[in-house]
Amino acid sequence: MALPPLHSFKVFECVARLGSLAAAAVELHVTTGAISQQLKALQSSLGVELFSKRGRQLVLTSNGRQLHTRVAAALREINDAVGELVIDNEQKQEFVSITLSIPPAVGTEWLVSPLLRLMCKSQSLKVSVITAAKMAHVDWRRADVAVVYGTPAWPGYWWRELHGIRLLPVCSPQFLRGPMAIHKVEDLLKHRLLHEDDGSQWQRWLAEAGCLRGGFENAYFEDFGIVLQAAREGFGVALSDEIVSKRDLDEGKLVCPLPSSVPALHNYYVVCAESARECPEVRAFIDWLLETVCLSN
Repeated sequence: MALPPLHSFKVFECVARLGSLAAAAVELHVTTGAISQQLKALQSSLGVELFSKRGRQLVLTSNGRQLHTRVAAALREINDAVGELVIDNEQKQEFVSITLSIPPAVGTEWLVSPLLRLMCKSQSLKVSVITAAKMAHVDWRRADVAVVYGTPAWPGYWWRELHGIRLLPVCSPQFLRGPMAIHKVEDLLKHRLLHEDDGSQWQRWLAEAGCLRGGFENAYFEDFGIVLQAAREGFGVALSDEIVSKRDLDEGKLVCPLPSSVPALHNYYVVCAESARECPEVRAFIDWLLETVCLSN
């Protein structure tokens, strides 16, 4: 039996290590479609399935795990051998560099944690992270890709919605008990409402819930991180999203006292210059971002 091309095994090892077609495409400087075609050709040549779908996730089959163990070891041997022959090999290694702009870290744990895992697993991907609160603040002299909280259109830029945010009330667990407990919409009248805008988000939520007015007092903050911190410490009730506040909800720092949710007036988008979409690494990195958010939903 003739062996498949060595490059196809490199592609297989990369996908198996990173667990993502898009992440492998970024590391290997190609498109996600090219990675998919290489894997299909390898599986067809070997006559076995190397990966299976588990929901939206790509996982190794038993045959895939067996092959990956041997292939990864073989590639390490090749890399070590080349490293012994080439002086200053690390300086000659080709890296993929992506600069990503994201909003301030509070509320973006859903993105930061997968990004850190990718950076740890990847052998040649270097991601530099900068921050900008709004689209107008993104430094496009440095950024290749940006995650932006806002509303298009942005002339000269390509964008895609990362996920549709649905806002629901979140508060400290202390608001689930005692005389100030929140069990129905009208109970919000006892509490301060926390805003990150001019009040439009809460007005929309209250209208959908059939309530004509909110709490006895309002507090306005430009920084969403301060809004969430105020909610954690029991200073009022905020509107957030189950994905954005996933860690706080999982750890019990915040709870959802009422199930009603409404679409947000703004959403998170992945954005890049229209010209940058022609770069395979940028396209693959955007594919990875979209894939990552799908897996977190």
